[in-house]
Amino acid sequence: MTTGGRVVAVSRHEEYSFSKPNRASITLLPGLGVEGDVHAGRTIRHQFRMTYEPDLPNLRQVHLMHEELFDELALKGYRVSAGQLGENVTTRGVDLLGLPTGSLLHLGDGAVLEVTGLRNPCAKINDFRDGLLGEMFAIDPVSGDFTFRSGVMAVVRRGGTVRPGDRVEVELPAPPHHPLERV
Repeated sequence: MTTGGRVVAVSRHEEYSFSKPNRASITLLPGLGVEGDVHAGRTIRHQFRMTYEPDLPNLRQVHLMHEELFDELALKGYRVSAGQLGENVTTRGVDLLGLPTGSLLHLGDGAVLEVTGLRNPCAKINDFRDGLLGEMFAIDPVSGDFTFRSGVMAVVRRGGTVRPGDRVEVELPAPPHHPLERV
């Protein structure tokens, strides 16, 4: 297990909205997500996908985003802070986008999240800040491949309380490692 990262903010919202207010703590519920968050549930809870895939498992129970992205965006003139892009957990010091599928994140008082994939950024990001959607993609200059930069999604494997300041420990799955894809 590797250590070094930390939680800088936790957020949840009871209703569908783009941003989520920061909280003093959140409670993670096994197999469901963040207690009191509109996206918690065993099956898909995202509005667009619920219309055509309502019975599929919810692989997007918890949204995590790296605070370092906000630093990069600030250099380009975009002011973004924790919770404003809809994430539940904002981290610092964890290479979320570089994790393989199935990585376990140990947070707070024993909570464990399993990383399921990349967050697929939606067009509402441009409603929040004009032009911001284009910043949610990165293109590899060598291969020409692009990846999403708007965080990762996870499911709750073990519940617990998570607060700002909590350490984040990463446990990689057994090889072979599979790169994250959008979920």
